[in-house]
Amino acid sequence: GMAEAEAAGDAGLGPAAGQEGAELAELAAVIGATVPTGFEQTAAEEVREKLGSASRISKDRGKIYFEVPARSLPQVHRLRSVDNLFVVVQEFKDYQFKENKEDTLKDLEDLVKKLPWTDPLKVWELNNSLKKKKTKRKKHNLQSPASRGKLSDGGEEGGADQNNTNDQEDCAQNPVAVEPTGGQDTENPQGVTSRNGVEEEEDNEQSDVKAEVQASSESGSKAGESQTGEGEAKVLRFRVTCNRAGDKHSFTSNEAARDFGGAVQEHFQWKADMTNFDVEVLLNIHNNEVVVGIALTEESLHRRNITHFGPTTLRSTLAYGMLRLCDPQPTDIIVDPMCGTGAIPIEGAAEWPCCYHIAGDNNPQAVKRAANNISSLLRKNESKDSSTALGVPLDVIQWDICKLPLRTGSVDIVVTDMPFGKRIGSKKKNWDLYPACLMEMGRICAPGTGRAVLLTQDKKCFAKALSRVGHIWRRAQTVWVNVGGLHAAVYLLRRTSEPAQDARPFW
Repeated sequence: GMAEAEAAGDAGLGPAAGQEGAELAELAAVIGATVPTGFEQTAAEEVREKLGSASRISKDRGKIYFEVPARSLPQVHRLRSVDNLFVVVQEFKDYQFKENKEDTLKDLEDLVKKLPWTDPLKVWELNNSLKKKKTKRKKHNLQSPASRGKLSDGGEEGGADQNNTNDQEDCAQNPVAVEPTGGQDTENPQGVTSRNGVEEEEDNEQSDVKAEVQASSESGSKAGESQTGEGEAKVLRFRVTCNRAGDKHSFTSNEAARDFGGAVQEHFQWKADMTNFDVEVLLNIHNNEVVVGIALTEESLHRRNITHFGPTTLRSTLAYGMLRLCDPQPTDIIVDPMCGTGAIPIEGAAEWPCCYHIAGDNNPQAVKRAANNISSLLRKNESKDSSTALGVPLDVIQWDICKLPLRTGSVDIVVTDMPFGKRIGSKKKNWDLYPACLMEMGRICAPGTGRAVLLTQDKKCFAKALSRVGHIWRRAQTVWVNVGGLHAAVYLLRRTSEPAQDARPFW
């Protein structure tokens, strides 16, 4: 345990790092991860491969659970297929909800005192010390002591976008009150705790709707002592986020978040704060499955490599899942003929550097954005270690999807996000475009070994197009996914051994 103790001391875990280090060496964490729906299996494979842990895939789609020693947290954060991470406080496989609302909510309140918070909070704290170290490394982000309370990880906004990726029927993020939307006056009987001191002014657009609720801030509070080594205990700010799915519940997620949140506030003497919170407690309710957790990511990891977002930028986690479906081998040539802002090839080049990635799009604006994203990636690589700053095996080209400047049979893998006809393009155009695309992809792909992974929301049109090119492509697998609330499908196609018709008048 010496090395671990040192590592713990290194992670800045307070004065008694030696004995705490030994304790940490033993600390296990059950981690929950949200993943793009349909790619739970992919994520589980990645966890086994990179962490050696088995995963349990939740009945609640888009989530997996696995156990790791707390010291593996840094590797957990490097997983590519997960959007958000949390540490599980406790899980109830078959929670018995009472018939009526009052009793049910009372039960949820009483639950707070019985939950095993200690270890998960240690994991949360360890996770923060890792985040703080990461923040310190970003030289531009020297934090003033005043802002140190907020666990910033480069100051990104909270993961507001995590809600649109799962088809939740009901989602609330409210510790003590219903959050007013967009600062309009809403009746707010409970009142959300307003902030103290200086921050109050910056926040005064909303201060008229936030009624004061005093949280006691005696420094003797339970949470306080373990939180800071500075003698002066800091009152933590928290919020409760409730995700509820299922039709047999007598309560809304708002009500659950409010009452559960009230009990959390009482139990820890923390202070409720919707926007500037240190701790985010998660209450996930899916039919009779109830999971209480503490968030470990503030912002979805899926925004990782992209700096210039377009209207339809694909989540990196989904790009990763799609690439994994094609099982890229070293020396494979991987093409994204409709790359948009480049999410797929950028993820590909970062994770499969032994392949060669070609990105192209017919839209000059998209090509420009993709090029900017790639140069940001190159700069990031340089800053890591300028002596060995290598290029990235990735090129971006403007081209016509139906006349690709690539030799017949020269490509191993095509991975792309087909135009949905929702945000870009139109359904009518897809009817002509899809078959033409599939033919051209078939032409450039190596017969017998080539494969394609295509994401589309226009499933009818795709099925029709596929039936017309059945001699070139056969469908091997379909994964149903959810892209920003739209139902979509990812198809894995295999190239038949049929040679491509190469007689093209314009060549």
